[in-house]
Amino acid sequence: AKAAAPAIIFIDELDAIGRVRGGAIGGFGGGHDEREQTLNQILTEMDGFDPSIGVIVISATNRPEVLDPALLRPGRFDRRVAVQPPDTIGRRKILDVHTRSVPLAEDVDLDRLAATTPGMVGADLANIVNEAALLAARRGHDEVQRADLGDALEKLVLGTERRIMLSPEERRRTAYHEAGHAIVGMLTPDADPVRKVSIIPRGVALGVTLSAPEADRFSYDQRYLEAKVRVMLGGRVAEEIVYGNVTTGAESDIREVT
Repeated sequence: AKAAAPAIIFIDELDAIGRVRGGAIGGFGGGHDEREQTLNQILTEMDGFDPSIGVIVISATNRPEVLDPALLRPGRFDRRVAVQPPDTIGRRKILDVHTRSVPLAEDVDLDRLAATTPGMVGADLANIVNEAALLAARRGHDEVQRADLGDALEKLVLGTERRIMLSPEERRRTAYHEAGHAIVGMLTPDADPVRKVSIIPRGVALGVTLSAPEADRFSYDQRYLEAKVRVMLGGRVAEEIVYGNVTTGAESDIREVT
């Protein structure tokens, strides 16, 4: 890099070699561990840089808390840029990129899709578009339709549909359970809007009620959190009202509430 200056060195997944040194604490096997020697070499080389050399070193990590403090001292990786998931406008532009070569039907609304995917990053959105294209091909569509994108989003958020035989009574109980979530979600002022209710088993769940906010949220007030608790417990309460007893179907709800 010095020979080719000005230059930029980019180290991805810095935590793979930049963990805290010191035996068992950092997960290294002592001073002779290969990763520790690599880290020491990086630290030594970075000490040799000065502003006149024209070499910039950039790295990326999802786990800044495990990095060796020596890496974060002035003159090394001394400036941090926190890369947050994109907002609604960002997701819309990312969808534009991933749908450039995908024929879209007239009923596709990318603005709505961007609004209903809070917290998703570029890779998630690319997966949705790819999955929708596969579904459209299987269904014999010439263009990706709104239903294809909706089903692709469900599959990635909720899990793959399971082909299991439920008895009519189990389906009926699941329907009451999900209806409880949906009714409480629709009647609670501060709750996220209910997008879809399904009693098709997905992942480990026998049914699902999908709620998504209208816009990105970066802080959560007490009323919003209480509304989420109410919606989560709505399914269990519906079972109590209709059947007088409850099942293990509310396991994931209780975990979420906790």
